Amino acid sequence: MDQIPDHPVYSKNVLEMLTVSNDFIMTLKKVETIERKKLIEYLTKVSPLLYLKGALLPEVTVKSPDMNERFYTEEEWEILFNTLRKIFGKDDLFWFADREVSDELIKASLAEHITDVFQDHQDFLLLYQKSSLASKENAVHELADLFMANWGIKLIRAMHHLHHLFFKTRNEEGDIEIPRIF
Repeated sequence: MDQIPDHPVYSKNVLEMLTVSNDFIMTLKKVETIERKKLIEYLTKVSPLLYLKGALLPEVTVKSPDMNERFYTEEEWEILFNTLRKIFGKDDLFWFADREVSDELIKASLAEHITDVFQDHQDFLLLYQKSSLASKENAVHELADLFMANWGIKLIRAMHHLHHLFFKTRNEEGDIEIPRIF
């Protein structure tokens, strides 16, 4: 059996991130075939896993930054965003407080947050699949940087909203009673 090379891009945490990212990407690529309730349940469950795997990504030194690439186009982003927005309907918009910016509530879109996370993971997978070590280094490094600056916080905001949607849906079906805090 071949040994996995001793390099951080082949570490257990990166391989697990690849697995979760791939599942997330493949699921959202067929989102129009998924029932709304099942999509909310899936996103409620996969989001914490994505966040955890993102937090565990190793630090990778990039030797060839010119090998970094982005693949996901604006048109592809718009298609997924509009599809998700249609699925979420009136539940797409939510409010969050970002105390670092101001004390005012900020309106956000669940579809936008999920699409942004999708974009970062799609680019990660496509770049990692290239055969060069430099591409893999850039893929892991970029995903870790974007976790800190973009998709990590967007997942946290989305998870808060998804949590309420998931239990609201279950409550509407008579499964449980959920007290509203806000």
